[in-house]
Amino acid sequence: MSEPVETAPETATFAHVSRGYYPTIVALFTAVLLISNICATKGVAFFAGSELSIGPLQILPIITDGGFFLFPLAYVLGDVLSEVYGFKATRRAIYLGFGALILAAGCFWLLLALPSADFYEHQAALESVVGVYPRLLLAGLSGYLVGQLLNSLVMVAIKERTKEKHLWARLIGSTVVGEFADTLIFCSIAAGAIGITTGGDFVNYLIVGVVWKILVEVLVMPITYRVIAYIKKREPTYVLAA
Repeated sequence: MSEPVETAPETATFAHVSRGYYPTIVALFTAVLLISNICATKGVAFFAGSELSIGPLQILPIITDGGFFLFPLAYVLGDVLSEVYGFKATRRAIYLGFGALILAAGCFWLLLALPSADFYEHQAALESVVGVYPRLLLAGLSGYLVGQLLNSLVMVAIKERTKEKHLWARLIGSTVVGEFADTLIFCSIAAGAIGITTGGDFVNYLIVGVVWKILVEVLVMPITYRVIAYIKKREPTYVLAA
């Protein structure tokens, strides 16, 4: 008995791409993490020519790092993921971001180890930027993992009680807990890598980081509301809680 002959399809076949928004948000989330961690290699001081202290607390100059303008977006995206897709899906995104940061660290290490061409004159400049990256990576990974997981856990825990009501409470409450843990861990490890050596500068760095990130969350909350509402309406598997 002869075996059936398999016929090739007339057109090329491809797998279907999910129509959900989850992959897009995760990709943006990961990109924000990578870019902000590289930006964080630069120490930044606002009002550097001014000095203002209240007791042991230094107010001016304002000390932060170069990732300050982008990193808060990671928590906004984390809130969107937690609110729409739940803790398990958000945890998966957090682990993917974690892996991307480790991959970046490995690439930077290999980049610095590669022999320079005779015409390449910027090895020292390259080392001055990505050479501190392993320490910043440790700071970023530790703070990010703890902070993002806490942010998602708090967000989901509050939602279990409030259902679809009081989104503002979930957004702010989760951000306060997550951002404080993240910033405390990151600043404690990364401060020396970007040139912060005094106690006053460290406290300033910590407070500015926490206050700024929470302020960003509050300022963009109207946009976050609209994004969450938009995705909920268009995700076919989203079920409104009673």
